[in-house]
Parts: sequence; structure tokens; C-alpha cells
Amino acid sequence: MRRALLAEWTKLRTVRSTAWTPWTAAVLTMALSLPILGTAGPDTTACGAATGCDPVRLSLTGVQLGQLAVIVTAVLTMSAEYGTGLIVPTLTAEPRRLRVLTAKAITVTATALCAGLMSVAGCLIAGHVLLPGADLSSPLVPITWPAMRAASGTLLYLVLIALFSLGLAAALRDTATALSTVLALLYMPGILARFIADERWNTLVDRYAPMSAGLAVQNTDHPSAQSIGPWAGLGVLAAYATAVMAAGAVLFHRRDART
Repeated sequence: MRRALLAEWTKLRTVRSTAWTPWTAAVLTMALSLPILGTAGPDTTACGAATGCDPVRLSLTGVQLGQLAVIVTAVLTMSAEYGTGLIVPTLTAEPRRLRVLTAKAITVTATALCAGLMSVAGCLIAGHVLLPGADLSSPLVPITWPAMRAASGTLLYLVLIALFSLGLAAALRDTATALSTVLALLYMPGILARFIADERWNTLVDRYAPMSAGLAVQNTDHPSAQSIGPWAGLGVLAAYATAVMAAGAVLFHRRDART
């Protein structure tokens, strides 16, 4: 296992596009969070005059964009080797395929955690600086259990998104197909919910769509009033990631790497 881990870590570290994943994720996250935080106020659309503002969730909004870097890295970790044919020497050096997939999952998890730490820290610090000036409370002062849960839950969310993407890449092999499938499964339910004025549909999306359910962990303002609880939502995403990783592992183990 140590040899497989070292091989996967070397691949990840030496490929420029993946080595910069944490920085790319942080930049994308801040690119969305900063404009939202800079224009937020008690009566803005971002908060909602009637429901009030959740400063922690508002600060972490950029994760919805920053996760793209994690998704691309997770998909390429598997699909790029099929595209270049390097999967054959990889499996020749380590014939135990599940060990190879486990090593890839560990390296992808570590990358997602690094990206998440940088992104979450940047968002919360930005919220602490910008929100009090707009008559909104800071996400960091005082430090509360819901805020810590939202921050740590966001890290777990990014890890699960990475494993979800890796599992789909193992099952589909092709980079374009895997990426388009992941993005459609994550973003399309929320996009459709904006155009379908049906409360039941919106509730179903909040409860069972991977991205919407997973991001429920960021709710700190009356989470019990939401469609799904913070940990329950993360559990839904974990179930998706587990199922997809299991399917990817079975297909990766059984199929010929050359076809």
C-alpha cells in the first residue's frame, strides 16, 4: 500500500494542473464570496429581509464555485491515466486494483482537505472583515458550535464531492463524460429549481440533490427550520459518494484496462 500511495502522490505532485488545486480552489472560492460579502446587507437578496442573514453560510457561498477545482482534480486523477494509456503500466506495477483505487482516494481526499482549509479560512476571515461594516454579525466572533460545525462540515463536503467525482471517473473512464456527468448531477437540480415554481420540487431538491443536501451543513441560522438538517444533508451526500465509489470500484476491478 505504501508503494501505491507514494506513486499516486508523486503523480499528483508533479502534474502542474493538479499541484495547484488548493490555490485554484481558494481563488475561485474567494472570487465568488468577496463580491457577495462586499454587497451584502440586512435587506439584500443574499440575506433576505424577512428571514434574516446567516453570516457563516453567506461567507461560505464561494465554495459552490471553488469546488470545481476539486472536482476536476478528482476526475483527472483517474480518467487522465485512461486517456494517456498510463493506466496499463500503473496496474502492471501494482496489479491489485482496489489498492490502486484506495491510494487514489487517499491522495484525492488529502488534496480536497488542503483546498478546503484554504478556502474556508479565507471565506470566514473575509466575512469577519466585511460583514460587520454592513451591519451584519461576524461569522467568527463569537466562535460558536454551529459556526465550527459549518466550517468542519464544509471540509467534509469537499472530501465527499472529491470521492463522488473519483468514483464516477472510475466508472466512466472518459474525462469529458465524467466531468459533464458530475457537473450535471451537482448543479442541474438547483438550476431547475430556480425555474420550477413548485415548493414540493424545491423541497425534494434541498433534501435529496447531492449538492443542495450536502451544503445544508453550512446552515447556522435555525437549521431545524430548513428542509433537511445539517448532518442529515451531509449524510445524503455521503450515501451518494459511497454508492458511486462502490460502483466505480467494481467496474475498475472487473474491466480490462486496455478497452
